[in-house]
Amino acid sequence: MEEQVGALWHRFVTRAAQRHDPKLAVALADIEKTAGLLFRAFGGDPGLRVASTITVRHGARRGWLARIAGVGDQVELASRDLEILQLPSELALLPSRELNHDLYLWLIALAAAHDTGGPDTDWLTSNQQATLRVLARYPGLQARYRRLVTAVLGARQSPERLPPHETGAEKPRPATLPQPRRRAGVPPAHPRPRPPSPPPGGGGAPPAPPPPPQPIPLWLYPAPAHAAARSRRRDTGQPPSGGGGPAERDRRRHRAESVDLPTRQSPFLLPFRAESLLSWAEFVRVNRPDDDDSAPNATAARDMEVLSVDQDGANTASRVRFDLDLPSASEDDLPLGPGIKLPEWDYRKRLLVPDYCCVQEMLARHAEPCELPPALRRSARHLRRQFEILRPAHGWRRAQPDGEEPDLDACVRHTADCIGGGQGHERGLYRQRARQERDLACLLLADLSLSTDAWINNQGRVIETIRDSLFLFAEALAVTGDRFALYGFSSRQRQHVRVQRIKAFGERYTATVRGRINAIKPGYYTRMGAAVRHATHLLGRQTAARRLLLLLTDGKPNDLDHYEGRYGIEDTRMALLEARRAGLRPFCVTIDQEADDYLPYLFGRDGFVLIRHPEELPRRLLLLYTRLTH
Repeated sequence: MEEQVGALWHRFVTRAAQRHDPKLAVALADIEKTAGLLFRAFGGDPGLRVASTITVRHGARRGWLARIAGVGDQVELASRDLEILQLPSELALLPSRELNHDLYLWLIALAAAHDTGGPDTDWLTSNQQATLRVLARYPGLQARYRRLVTAVLGARQSPERLPPHETGAEKPRPATLPQPRRRAGVPPAHPRPRPPSPPPGGGGAPPAPPPPPQPIPLWLYPAPAHAAARSRRRDTGQPPSGGGGPAERDRRRHRAESVDLPTRQSPFLLPFRAESLLSWAEFVRVNRPDDDDSAPNATAARDMEVLSVDQDGANTASRVRFDLDLPSASEDDLPLGPGIKLPEWDYRKRLLVPDYCCVQEMLARHAEPCELPPALRRSARHLRRQFEILRPAHGWRRAQPDGEEPDLDACVRHTADCIGGGQGHERGLYRQRARQERDLACLLLADLSLSTDAWINNQGRVIETIRDSLFLFAEALAVTGDRFALYGFSSRQRQHVRVQRIKAFGERYTATVRGRINAIKPGYYTRMGAAVRHATHLLGRQTAARRLLLLLTDGKPNDLDHYEGRYGIEDTRMALLEARRAGLRPFCVTIDQEADDYLPYLFGRDGFVLIRHPEELPRRLLLLYTRLTH
């Protein structure tokens, strides 16, 4: 009975403390694609990625009912840095769904006009200047902005109800909303100020500082610092985590801090009575993992506000495994030539660094000629029959001065002109049989990084799906007679970009090529920009009228060094722009479930396709080829 009454009381107090109905909330996931398009339409940096922000404790004064219910102490603040535009995952601050939706639009427009001058930039001045720029550029947003200001000011606590020592810090900021040019007497931006240091004379504890002002949802707050851990990871030489695979990821963001654990362990042991501890644990009502719970700590991070990260400097098992997996020169694939030097785009310096990467073409050493796997033979026969319609066939060239037989249509027109008193033309009265050629060249570049070693389901891995796709793709294109080439790529830093030659343009599709497809294996990382530049060079030497570059991948660009995040994406984008300038048509086929975050920026909205079920990749790939080359 007590538990039921407590649950009812908790539900009642929580609902009463919430200022607005959760049904009026607007989620970022509902407008994520629209947010990216609007941000770029407002003139924002097209390389910025839109993501959800972290939850922080604002430390501002709450109402007595919110304090009783234990809610309202956390808030999601919009921010922007050089790589990510962070927006609240959900907005339910305002009393209507339309206003919450307009708040998202305003934050996007403000972020597009916001100046990220650095950590020392005056935070409030930047918001005011961005507000003035948005209202001047887009007069249609002025009415929405006034409605948002009215709603935000109505949802805030009245300064008259606050203690006198807090009123002076609470009044200035809201006063700048209807008048963005106002600037006097505004306190700093940080939600939780640091407590003052004790007096040097030691005369007792200092007075408690007043709580910070309530956050204003119409502004962008300073982005959380996260570069320290990243730089430390680079200094220690540890590989970047993640690697785009088909597995579902938790997209919730957390606030992180870098800590140093003690290097010395205490030599003393804590004595205890095991029987007493066991008896105590039996009477404590806690949730304990059972045998069915395979990962009892998998969701523990979701309930934590701040994640503490430490770099202990020890070699992990994965690092040791990576070093051991490096093959010797006698066991590695055969290098073809000394290597090719290629440039790389540094978006921070806006400079194409010459001879920065080394691409090495490789040929499988232990590849043995083989036939098509029995599991794919039925599908191959079906695809060959379908792709036979694309085979060049003989047709008739009409209105020719000479040919094998008369062109009846041309003869009828000539006779009608003569009967009508006109002057008939005797030229072009024949038709001639000729072969209709498909002037087309295609290069398929497959991602062979270590992330393709992940399992799709209980039946197979990603690399096996890619292998089947290459088999069926080659079987179908061999029937059409189109010129095509097959390559794979992986990388281990900039001086070792491996490009696996499976089938060159001048080679026929034989048992030797099938043996190379059967010999592909995953390894290393994904330096996509260098691989695309090398593929552009190979495909650019073909004299076909249409040249198609197909990129097959399972994740975003990354490597052991700084080639990750926006750096790798910007370099890949520049390589794709170079391919388009060379007259190629790049197209990407991916199984990465987060492809919508970065592929529209690289290939455009119509330049890629997401395969949500990787086992459908072989069939979908061939259908896409038919559509792209029709």
